[in-house]
Amino acid sequence: MAGARLKGMTWRHRRAVDPLLGTLPAFRAQRPDIEVTWDARPLHGFEFQPVAELAERYDLIILDHPFAGDIAAGNCLLPLDELVDAGMASAFVGPSLETYRYAGHVWALPVDAACQVAVYRPDLLGDAPAPRSWGEMFAMGERARGRGQNLAIALQGVHGLMTFFTLCANLGRPCATDPGEKLVDRATAAAVLDAMRRLLALSPPEALDWNSIALHDAMAAREDLVYCPAVYCYATYAEADNPHPLRFADLPGLEGPSPAGSTIGGTGIGVSARVADRGAAFAYVRFLMESATQRQFALHHGQPARRDCWRDAEIDARFGGCYTDTTLTIERAWIRPRYRGYLAFQAEGGKLMEAHLRGAIGEARLLDELSRLHAQAR
Repeated sequence: MAGARLKGMTWRHRRAVDPLLGTLPAFRAQRPDIEVTWDARPLHGFEFQPVAELAERYDLIILDHPFAGDIAAGNCLLPLDELVDAGMASAFVGPSLETYRYAGHVWALPVDAACQVAVYRPDLLGDAPAPRSWGEMFAMGERARGRGQNLAIALQGVHGLMTFFTLCANLGRPCATDPGEKLVDRATAAAVLDAMRRLLALSPPEALDWNSIALHDAMAAREDLVYCPAVYCYATYAEADNPHPLRFADLPGLEGPSPAGSTIGGTGIGVSARVADRGAAFAYVRFLMESATQRQFALHHGQPARRDCWRDAEIDARFGGCYTDTTLTIERAWIRPRYRGYLAFQAEGGKLMEAHLRGAIGEARLLDELSRLHAQAR
C-alpha cells in the first residue's frame, strides 16, 4: 500500500523553512509511511493571503492567528481540539496557544513564538544598558544622532499598525478586538502617534520601507543603527554565524519600564479540511508539538514556541540570551483582533498608518478612517 503524502506551505525565511526541513528526517524515521514536502511564500503572503485559498492546494499550512475568524467562518481547516491535552495548555510561552483558539475550537497549534521586542547592536550600544522606557530611548537616540547614528523601526504598512497596537496596549488602553466596540481612545492614540513620529525623526527615512525582516537585515549590515524598541523578534539574527549578531531585550514601556502589551505574533500549523489522510496529518502535527522536535528547531535557526525550550540554557545561549531577555514581554503579550474580516482592516489600516507617518494624511483623518474600517466589520 502506498504511503500518505502531505504537502505544506510556510513562509520564506530560514527561521521558518529550515526547522521544518531539518526535522523531517526524524519524522520519517518514526513514520516512514508518511511523506511531507514544504513550499514557501514571501512574508507579505504569510500576512495576507487567505488561508482558504491555501487550503485548496495544501494539506498543512503555517499561518498567522488573525486569520482565525475567517477560518472559523469558512471551516477551511480542521479543528485540532483532540490534539490539545491537559498538559498542552501551559506548554507554550505567553498566549501562543490561545491565539489559535476561536469560536470554540483550536484551529492551529504553535510551532513558532514571537512578539514585538527591542533589538540592538551590542557593539554600537557599548556599555550603555538597553533602554527600559521610551524616554530613556529618546535620550539615547539624541546622543546617537550626535555621533552620526540612528534609532530604527519598521513602519512599512502593517508593521506600523502593529507598533501602534503594541503601544496602546502598553499604556493599558488597548485597541478593541470586537468591531462592535470603539476602536481606540483618542487621547491614547494621540500619545502613541506622537511617540511614533518622534521615533521616526530619530530613524533613517528607510524605516518607512522596512518590514521586520528588512529591519533586522539593515541592523545587522549597517554601522549606524543602534537600537529599535519594537519589532517582531527574529532570534536567528543573534546567532554567531551573523557578521554582527544582534541582541534582544524586553519591550520598553512608553511611560515607564513596563514590557506589557506587545502584540503577539508567531506561527501555528493548521490542517486543511480537504486533507486526504487526516490521521497522517495529525500524526505530523503531534510530532511538531513534541519538546524534542521543537528543541531541534533551535539547531536549524528556528524559534520554538514551547516554554521548556525558552527555558533551556543551551538554546538561550545559542541565540545570545534572546529567550531569557524577552520572556517577560511575551508572557504579558496582547492578542490583536481575529474577527471575520479583520485581515481587510489590517491591510487597509497598515496603508493608512504608513500614509500618516509619511505626512500624506493627518492624525484626525487617520483615526477616523481606522475607526470606520473597524466598525464596518460588524
